[in-house]
Amino acid sequence: MPLFALGINHQTASVALREQVAFSPDALLDAYQQILAQRTVVEAVIVSTCNRTEIYCNLTQHNCDAVIKWLCGFHQIDEKKLKASLYCYQDEQAVQHLFRVSCGLDSLVLGEPQILGQIKQAFATASQAKAVNKVVHKWFQHAFTVAKRVRTETQIGANAISVAFAAVRLAKQIFSDLSKSRVLLIGAGETIELVGKYLIEHQVPNITIANRTLSRAMGLVEQFDAQAITLEQIPSHLGQADIVISSTASPLPIIGKGMVEKALKTRRHQPMLFIDIAVPRDIEGEVDELNDAYLYSVDDLHGIIEENKQARQVAAIEAEKIIEDCVGDFIAWIESLKAVESIRAYRENSEQLRDELLLRACASLQNGAPAENVLKELAFKLTNKLIHHPSQALTDVSRRGNDDELVLLRNALGLNKED
Repeated sequence: MPLFALGINHQTASVALREQVAFSPDALLDAYQQILAQRTVVEAVIVSTCNRTEIYCNLTQHNCDAVIKWLCGFHQIDEKKLKASLYCYQDEQAVQHLFRVSCGLDSLVLGEPQILGQIKQAFATASQAKAVNKVVHKWFQHAFTVAKRVRTETQIGANAISVAFAAVRLAKQIFSDLSKSRVLLIGAGETIELVGKYLIEHQVPNITIANRTLSRAMGLVEQFDAQAITLEQIPSHLGQADIVISSTASPLPIIGKGMVEKALKTRRHQPMLFIDIAVPRDIEGEVDELNDAYLYSVDDLHGIIEENKQARQVAAIEAEKIIEDCVGDFIAWIESLKAVESIRAYRENSEQLRDELLLRACASLQNGAPAENVLKELAFKLTNKLIHHPSQALTDVSRRGNDDELVLLRNALGLNKED
């Protein structure tokens, strides 16, 4: 049961490529049906966020070529192009990778907590799609436990740092005093909620939240004392915003160059800051060509985030040690499954020998053979057959002069050194 973790992230691929490989929520059910139809795939979990698309899977073979080919086919992307940015980990390395991702050690923002919630949601979706069984279920539950332990035993979560934090910090660097700024937030997910919290900390008094459905935005409206509009209303409200921060799951851009041009005219070309932290992007890249419009993507936040990483480096080292121990525990559990299979096979073989000899013994008794002779023959033959292979193994090990193996075999057979 080889375990694999394969995918791309912010370290290996550009925003443009990550957009092409991202899974929208609506496409996940179809994706699971397709990937489970691959003969080599036993279990799978698809993780798709702004910064990564990864597939964690349990396969029947020791390579993930079929999964890579399926991924390229699903997104209609050239296999050679994807492989240039793709990483693939197997077994122990795959286990370690999931643990590191869950703890935020592989995130754009070191130690950011949002990824754990995204991993849990991805696991829940996979479970609903019946794409998870015993091994991957245990793998992810172990990852959640590791992440909780790292958060409890280290300072990796100290000083809130995230993409949302970086976005607000960028806005503060440009506008200096955010308390005088009008902000339009597009989306109503966890990232936008975090952005809103940071904006409130900076005493931003005027926040508008645009979302596809107003009902989904109402919770944030109450939380931030904001107003809500639909995505269709954005064009008429855009000119009122000094700062626009967007994070939705829309497959197509929500704000285009023409829309921004009109907004700038109504503002008499007062500068506008656009921060697009969505993948696929919510704001057309051509917006950055306009005078007085300043557009930043997820990748542009990298420099800001780098400044905040140093405070978490010591905690990250401690976290890596915890992960190393936990990887060992999980691999030991995986290995124990092999023992279970071996024990079952050994028991079935022994029971088959017993049944065959017992059947012969019963036949002899029915044919009038003396019971004492039948019982002696049964005991003799059963003993010989059961000790045949262990005796061969003892002889082979002794001939090779392998004392360690000999001790192991003797212990397994219940023999002590004195005997």
